[in-house]
Amino acid sequence: MKICVGLSGGVDSSVAALLLKQQGYDVFAMFMQNWHDADATLHGDCEWEEDKFVAEMVARKLEIPFYFVDLSKSYRQRVVDYMFDEYSKGRTPNPDVLCNREIKFDAFLKVAQKMGADMVATGHYARIERVPSATGKGPVNDPQGADCTGIARPTGPHTIYRILEGVDPGKDQSYFLCQLSQEQLSKAIFPIGGMLKSEVRRLAKEADLPSADKKDSQGICFVGKVDLPTFLQQKLKSVEGDVVEVYPAFYESDALYQQQCDIVRSMLKDDYSGPLPVISHYISEDKATPVEDSHPFDDAKIAFMTDEDLRTLSTPLSYEAIKFETETYRSGKKHVRKTRWKENPFGKIVGRHEGAQFYTIGQRKGLNIGGHKDSIFVISTDIEKNIIYVGEGHTHPGLSRLCLRVAPDELHWIRPDLEMAVGETRRYRVRIRYRQPLQDATLLRREDGMFILFDSAQRGITAGQFAVWYAPDGEMIGSGVI
Repeated sequence: MKICVGLSGGVDSSVAALLLKQQGYDVFAMFMQNWHDADATLHGDCEWEEDKFVAEMVARKLEIPFYFVDLSKSYRQRVVDYMFDEYSKGRTPNPDVLCNREIKFDAFLKVAQKMGADMVATGHYARIERVPSATGKGPVNDPQGADCTGIARPTGPHTIYRILEGVDPGKDQSYFLCQLSQEQLSKAIFPIGGMLKSEVRRLAKEADLPSADKKDSQGICFVGKVDLPTFLQQKLKSVEGDVVEVYPAFYESDALYQQQCDIVRSMLKDDYSGPLPVISHYISEDKATPVEDSHPFDDAKIAFMTDEDLRTLSTPLSYEAIKFETETYRSGKKHVRKTRWKENPFGKIVGRHEGAQFYTIGQRKGLNIGGHKDSIFVISTDIEKNIIYVGEGHTHPGLSRLCLRVAPDELHWIRPDLEMAVGETRRYRVRIRYRQPLQDATLLRREDGMFILFDSAQRGITAGQFAVWYAPDGEMIGSGVI
């Protein structure tokens, strides 16, 4: 069994290579360069060169062959260009998910296979289990397949590959693998998925690996730590526009918001007496406020939701009805004639920005808006009119949503044998961003796509990001673009 390790220069991939070498596999390392342009990186153009140098030293220490491959053209076409296109539409993509699907387990895998590799290993904190296919479908079982995950190889002609969360809850990276196919998983190995980060560091130090004390990488996958607005400005034009703060009074008069609240009320359990669950109490990974009833909805009532109700509930609010008019007034002893904005009970222009496409839902940094007691968050962007809408505080109504939709052509089933039929309803745990605690939700498959109804309202649901659903045992079942 010949295995190619994607050696990045970090401690995780280094220990992955170490474990495979210790288990007796024929291992070689390959470092991929995916980016040339250093204009937007914070550390200049030497960052990837430093990583390559460390990776080469690790390979020398482990006495395994080391190769270099330039995949920058594929990366730009299949990841970066997609990023620019999504941001230009006001959506927020996840480049790390795309990098895994399009580069590591596609372009990189193909190069590795040409060099004789049977499998590709990476330093992801996730686990793969291989089980016999109950349906007779799935990639053909390879009797020589790797067993470094500790899972016995199935004996049937076909195999189903399961992705499970990494054992270390603080480092789990399964979310970034949510778009992989069964065929890609059949060629993938994650040697450290069953380990804690502390164990990985310990093994690296015991083996005296050059990457043992290297800090974890940050920033866009294989681009490096970047200033995102500067990076995006390479192709997206900066145009100044207004920042509009939306007041809570807006929601009391907005027809769509009130309609959504009525639909939520219609789904509640008959004995539910708590507040209407349309505001998120989620602040951060360790500051979530418990809700009185973790599942306030009646499952029978949910099952009878119409497609129209689901579309209404999953539709983001629009703030284009908030208009501003000017008025003239006299100022000072000389009664100088001046112009000002008329007061609006629904909102106020509170600042300027350099382009709505550079901001994302839930963002609070980089707004430069003072004079508020609580934090200010982006709640919506209007790309056509170049307006950013913001709200004050974690419990601002515009920051929370209870339901999202994934279009039919954006659905991806990691487990195609478990794909939901149109009209089917299931309970799963869902994650809408990396490192977010898993959230209980009901998934409803309809002709119009997949609707995900959360038990608790979610903060900052963002178009372009990935929603990923997990089984109770931590297995990733499917994903889709919000």
